[in-house]
Amino acid sequence: MLEDILDSNIAIDTHIMFQPLTPAFASNPYEVYARLRALKAPYYFEDMNVHLLSRYEDVEAVARQGAMVRSLAAVMSEEFVLQEQKLANFHDMPNHEQLVQLSMLEQDGHHHRRLRMLVLREFSRQFVEKHRNMIQQYVDRLLTPLLEKRDIDFVAELAAHVPGHIIGNILGVPDEDCPQLRVWSENIVQYFDADRTEVNKQRAESATIEFKDYLVRLIAARENKPQDDLLSVLIAAKNAGELDETELISLSLLILAGGHGSTIDVLGTGLLALLSHPDQHKKLRSAPELTGTAIHEMFRYDSPLPFFHRYASEPVEVMGRTYPKGTKFGLLYGSANRDPAQFPNADKFDIERAPNRHIAFGRGAHLCLGNNLARLDMEIIFKTLLDRTKDIQCDVDQARYKPGLSARGLLELPVRLIPESRP
Repeated sequence: MLEDILDSNIAIDTHIMFQPLTPAFASNPYEVYARLRALKAPYYFEDMNVHLLSRYEDVEAVARQGAMVRSLAAVMSEEFVLQEQKLANFHDMPNHEQLVQLSMLEQDGHHHRRLRMLVLREFSRQFVEKHRNMIQQYVDRLLTPLLEKRDIDFVAELAAHVPGHIIGNILGVPDEDCPQLRVWSENIVQYFDADRTEVNKQRAESATIEFKDYLVRLIAARENKPQDDLLSVLIAAKNAGELDETELISLSLLILAGGHGSTIDVLGTGLLALLSHPDQHKKLRSAPELTGTAIHEMFRYDSPLPFFHRYASEPVEVMGRTYPKGTKFGLLYGSANRDPAQFPNADKFDIERAPNRHIAFGRGAHLCLGNNLARLDMEIIFKTLLDRTKDIQCDVDQARYKPGLSARGLLELPVRLIPESRP
């Protein structure tokens, strides 16, 4: 593959040190993204055999293009796919491959649409809104002891508990099991990043096996006693022949895993952005009706999923150059959402930004299914947090980010909650 790149006269800019696993990149990837956007061709990142697209115009175009697909297996020979799997160290992990690498997220065309339609209705804005009271009650219960404690790690003690509980409740997972699902989800998803060591590989495969075994038991229980939850809906679809057992397990795993990490991450980075800009913090407190636009700005300003990939299903032209079938492209959503060609004052955090056509939720056929639920979670958390405090204090310079390319989030966010005095 590298020979093809060199033969096509695509320059690899040696002046850009693209090192997504370093603390420096984790702290501030946006300086690197700005240099990538200045290039006249995609930047080839050899470690992942991927051509990185960093400008909004290019990222959005490829995300929408029908010739660009998620699954290499759909467009290339079995031998080629196996070779690419070995180069990426994605082989010899059968459970991860069957349930994660070949999940709905990694499929295209009819197969993807068939599975997506089974759950699309449950994640529409109208259906998600039915869960508002449940989410509000849970956030209130969680926040009350934290207000008494005052000094908390916002990520570990608040943000990390909400998304998993909510998506678990919707699917039909008992409350007491939700914390373990978060651990499995993180161990599974981390293997899509650049750090594919044998230790991480074994961790991902083991977590997939344990998650699968748990879901098999939960599905068996629902088969005997259906309930008013999404899992029972999916089981009914399986019994009607609309999906098979493996697809049921894979889809359930994807819903639970996808409902965890990214929302936790954007809750942390969103609060940090607010506290790092006291004028915006003050404005949101005085005008809570701006919460909706503030949340969209949090997703744009620090996109929780800054990298996704696509494969060319046929020879394609990107940024004026032709690439062969099977070429892998990296869509840097995090860079595109800071592109000054699309967003005036792109590096400014502005809770009133409008229009705000960010692409943190993706574009095209793979637009994030859970975006309505994620935004409702965030709306309730931030409104409740600001309503029940008169101030939130934080040493913003001490914030530490997780390393990696595929996720943008904080390791921790120590804050002091100053409760609102009630008459």
